[in-house]
Amino acid sequence: MSSAKPKIFLVRHAESVHNVTKDFHIRDPGLTTVGHEQAASLGASFPDLSSVAVVISSPLTRAIETTLDAFGSVLPGGNNLILDPYLQERSDLPCDTGSPISVLKGRFPSFPDVIWSSLAGNTSELDGDDWLEKKGDYAADDESVAKRAEKVRKILWNVAQNILQAQNEEDKKSADEREDLKKNIVVVTHGVFMKFLTEDETIDLPKAGWKDYYVEEADKFDGKGKRIVLTPVPLAEDP
Repeated sequence: MSSAKPKIFLVRHAESVHNVTKDFHIRDPGLTTVGHEQAASLGASFPDLSSVAVVISSPLTRAIETTLDAFGSVLPGGNNLILDPYLQERSDLPCDTGSPISVLKGRFPSFPDVIWSSLAGNTSELDGDDWLEKKGDYAADDESVAKRAEKVRKILWNVAQNILQAQNEEDKKSADEREDLKKNIVVVTHGVFMKFLTEDETIDLPKAGWKDYYVEEADKFDGKGKRIVLTPVPLAEDP
């Protein structure tokens, strides 16, 4: 039995307060009532929730709320949820700047410490908030954002390869021992950063919209090995 390639489902967060008020000076706004409804509808209509192996979300509040409303049913104990600061929105405006981990822990008290330690980048320090400073890896200029997007694609490649390896190990087992492993990856992020991540300036998903991709090695090399790209899943293969 051959292993199917994992799909990457890119999800744009649902409607946020600043999307409506146009007040971009609100720090890390959450979802509106409509936004919560959009995210819940996404979860209800999403193709095969049971296939989701991991959800990787921006740590901005609106993305986390979208994740919980849409995919909370497949995140038991938060064990397959990752908050990745590389997925935060591009700009350095207050609305696109996250909240300190101490604040996020108060908003999402059910999350285990492993989620916060992973976000902090240091398992012995649970208050690592360098990702809020919008400099270095998190700077808002085009070059920095493009490099950040490249890092995310490589992360997704590694996650997908780990899933494939696990599938291949299962395929070696007898039919009665074999488990039906979850294989797909959900990425919850933002409209502008998504353009850099997909390397597609035209992508403009609706709030709580999604598009599926494969993560693949490109034919061309970037000086550090083959480039990693996201390739849209052909319409004929869409669920």
